[in-house]
Amino acid sequence: MRNKTAANFFSDNRRVAFFAAIVCFCAYTSIFCFRKAFNVAPFSGHTLFGIDYKIVLVITQVAGYMLSKFYGIRFIAEMKRVGRGKLILLLVGISWLAWLLFALIPPPFNFWSLFFNGFPLGMLWGVVFSYVEGRRATDFIGASLAVSFIFGSGVAKSVAQFVMEQWDVSEYWMPFVVGLVFMAPLLLFVYLLERIPLPDKKDIAQRTERLPMPKERRKELLRTFLPGIVALVVLYIFVTVLREVRDSFMADMWRESGETLKTVSFVQTETIISIVILLLIAAMTFVKNNFRAFLFSQIIMLIGFIAAGTCTLLFLQKNLDMFWWMTGVGLGLYLVYIPFNSNLFDRFIAAFRYAGNVGFLIYIADSFGYLGSVGVLLSKSVFKLQLRWLDFYTNLVLVMAVFGIVGTLISIFYFRNKNEKLGIEIKN
Repeated sequence: MRNKTAANFFSDNRRVAFFAAIVCFCAYTSIFCFRKAFNVAPFSGHTLFGIDYKIVLVITQVAGYMLSKFYGIRFIAEMKRVGRGKLILLLVGISWLAWLLFALIPPPFNFWSLFFNGFPLGMLWGVVFSYVEGRRATDFIGASLAVSFIFGSGVAKSVAQFVMEQWDVSEYWMPFVVGLVFMAPLLLFVYLLERIPLPDKKDIAQRTERLPMPKERRKELLRTFLPGIVALVVLYIFVTVLREVRDSFMADMWRESGETLKTVSFVQTETIISIVILLLIAAMTFVKNNFRAFLFSQIIMLIGFIAAGTCTLLFLQKNLDMFWWMTGVGLGLYLVYIPFNSNLFDRFIAAFRYAGNVGFLIYIADSFGYLGSVGVLLSKSVFKLQLRWLDFYTNLVLVMAVFGIVGTLISIFYFRNKNEKLGIEIKN
């Protein structure tokens, strides 16, 4: 049962929006630190299956995350809105226990523990987003939740660097210690998540009621919009690969550039990106028309692919230093990535008046996105591509930016035509 006093206090839509935005941002930032802290360490000196040990660690964790997304297509789509707080703590607890095993088992034989870190964490976005979807303020709240991916990654890396340098914690114990640091904040913010009021009648009228999706309803949605969903999933594969490589090997690329890597560098780049993205996506709240907002989100994605490619060309021509290139390309990628994880599918469901939930669509995109990430990482290792991560990544950004621009234009064209054929009113 929800606390009636809390529900009355937060009955005003704006109060609910700001409360939910802050709580979701802080909760998912805490969760993210259980996943991304280990990426800052080099983990050098070992190989496994003929592959660099750190690459094995990244692939193992991403593989667990990927399989979790495939499982989540059904689990999140059918999830009921009860017991979610306990579920969050259970899943995070399993991922934290995996880091303990990682510290206790000698390398390189501890690599498998990252699978059990990645799998439970892959379920958590859908659980947290279920608290806030289907509201008039979902664009704003979802943007706050989604930028926690960016900010949380920077915080995790900076805290990890601090723990190793200032507390003299080994790189193998560091992920577990970082988890310990963020466990108390997580408990607080999960408690507050449970105090977010349910969508009101005005929310349901404007954004449709969000319901669990049984198998038949999922099939119906796919049959109706399959070409457009495929186009969006392909775009998401591109940007997930680029984001995952950047996130996992950001520190390595910085070292390869020869420029100074400071403890605060990760927070600085990701904070700048977070602020810009939050302001831009949150501004979509003022677009009342759901279909127009859905199209505007894709235009933002188009700009993101263009920005990532342009910044990389400038960097290769030595017109941008490492800090501003990492910031610029990150901003471009997150202009694509964040709409998927905040307002794109929420507006899609509202625009086409479909009874369902966002989790089903994002978990389809996520599952194939991480499958692509695993494929790219394995390709570089298995085929022994003799490229530094910095060289590999700049080439990857340029290629995928081109395909991303083309794919986004195809998606916009398809959904405009689909809207006309279905005869849905433009004014919502």
